[in-house]
Amino acid sequence: MSTEFQGGVLAELTRNGLVESIHSGHLIMLNADGSVYKTKGNADLPIFPRSSVKCIQASAMVRNGLKLEPRLLALVEASHSGAAMHQEAVLEILKGAGLQESDLQCSLDKPLGDAERIAWGEKPATRLAMNCSGKHAGMLATCVVNGWDTKTYLSADHPLQVAVLAEIESLAGAKVANKTFDGCGAPLFALTTRELANAIRNITISKNPVHVEVMNAARAFPEMVAGEGRLTTRTMQSVPGLFMKEGAEAVEVASMSDGRTLVFKISDGSWRAFGAIMHAALLEWGITTTEEALNVYGGANIVGGMRAVL
Repeated sequence: MSTEFQGGVLAELTRNGLVESIHSGHLIMLNADGSVYKTKGNADLPIFPRSSVKCIQASAMVRNGLKLEPRLLALVEASHSGAAMHQEAVLEILKGAGLQESDLQCSLDKPLGDAERIAWGEKPATRLAMNCSGKHAGMLATCVVNGWDTKTYLSADHPLQVAVLAEIESLAGAKVANKTFDGCGAPLFALTTRELANAIRNITISKNPVHVEVMNAARAFPEMVAGEGRLTTRTMQSVPGLFMKEGAEAVEVASMSDGRTLVFKISDGSWRAFGAIMHAALLEWGITTTEEALNVYGGANIVGGMRAVL
């Protein structure tokens, strides 16, 4: 199993022309019509998509009555940096539902963004600062709309979570392979990278008003989906029509409005090759972005760097 899980080489770190380290994993790229353009590793090995499926979770909420302006809906789909604008927006969602910060049941954490975490300093972790607090606020607000219990909203058999599972399986066109809980405390479901790619492509090209609303919100407010300086936000801002969302343990999904879709999972859980892989994948779609250089230094001189192997 361990050898199979490693997958194919997706990126190499070089020093003076010699490969010093590699990042392996599983990758699939779909053409606009849904046919497979490229795979590496094993596209049929189940993985946990982590936060890369927040747009699907948000769709289940909107389908069940959640009504938010696009800026706030984008935050429901976010792994936000924990900036003031993010935390204040979470409180807006809660206030609109007649709730408060103490109703959140996500895990305690400090801000995810590097600058935000440094600025946070030694203050204790909070649920509001946790990067999934927008999703949890959306879940709670959906419960209020439907009269569902807000104390047990993270239980796998809660009506909200049953609806989320149905949305995921419907878009993926497959039954999930494993059911557990994510780091934030919400139910988490395993899919293969192929099934995840199908789900992201399907929600991207869908004409269903729920899906259109969710995807348009993320594209319109990429600063809410991640945060200032983050790869997701910068790339979405620079590429019209791009949707992009990362997940913990090095999962990435991306799609263009015409249905072209990219999904990859890096087996060692490291995010450091994300920029190189995204830059290379977008180039294969004919889209040029500013290269996300990860340089290797010999003293003050650049002697190598990270490169994608697609």
